[in-house]
Parts: sequence; C-alpha cells; structure tokens
Amino acid sequence: MKALPTLLTLGLLLLSITVQGMVLHRCFVARTLRRLGLDGFKGISLANWICLAKWASGFDTKATKYNHEDGSTNYGIFQINSRYWCKDNKTQESKNFCRVSCEDLLNNNIKASVACVKRILKDPQGITIWEAWRNNCANQRLFPYLLGCDL
Repeated sequence: MKALPTLLTLGLLLLSITVQGMVLHRCFVARTLRRLGLDGFKGISLANWICLAKWASGFDTKATKYNHEDGSTNYGIFQINSRYWCKDNKTQESKNFCRVSCEDLLNNNIKASVACVKRILKDPQGITIWEAWRNNCANQRLFPYLLGCDL
C-alpha cells in the first residue's frame, strides 16, 4: 500500500520536471551556438551569447516572461519577444519578423532560436536590444563564461 503514494509522488515530480522545461548546461549551449554559427556572427563573440542566455533565461529553453506593459511575452533561452520577432496568437499586432511560432522557441533544440537571433542582429540595435545583455554583459569581462568548456 505504501508503494502507491510513492509512485504517485514520483509521477507528480516527473510531471513537474517536464512542465518546467530543460535547463541546458552552459558548455553545451556554447558548443551548440558555435556549431550553429553564432560565434563571431556580426562580430559578436560566443561569450556574449552565453552571458546573454545565462541572464535572460538561466539557460532554460522553456522560459517565458509576460510583459505587463505591452501584453507581449518573451520566449526561450534568449527571451525573444512576441511583439516583434515571433507569433504566439496572444500578442496583438505581432510583427513576427523571424517568421516563427513563439512555441518553436521553447524547444530544447535551439536551432529556431538561433535563426531568430541572427535575424534580430540585422536590426540596427543588434545585441543591445536585449536588456539582459545591456545590464549584465556589456562592457564586462566575459571570458569566464567559456572557462572549462573545452571549445
């Protein structure tokens, strides 16, 4: 009889892990971003992207953040905004410049997120469009973000 509550508790724990999404390891993200061509893209170093991902989402591919000011939502590892970059069917007048569903940015395979980031970099603001980067990465020593990653 004790096995049933234990199994139920274990099942609920596993369900909560699934719902929370996957937090990727920093070095895994670095290797993936390098493989997908983000290292040095538009002159921005890999360390900048790792710093941004850490501060934007904590490397959580399922991270979302609702913006009360304008009703938009930020999605995924880079917290890409639905007002301009992706379509979520909730944000009014979404521009969807990346031509991607916001749901696709919540995938553990971050290929769609990287493709959208490359599109965002065509914007004149570039990486400075991210508040998390401006507040935590700009004008900082970023080499520690890649330490121990064996790149």
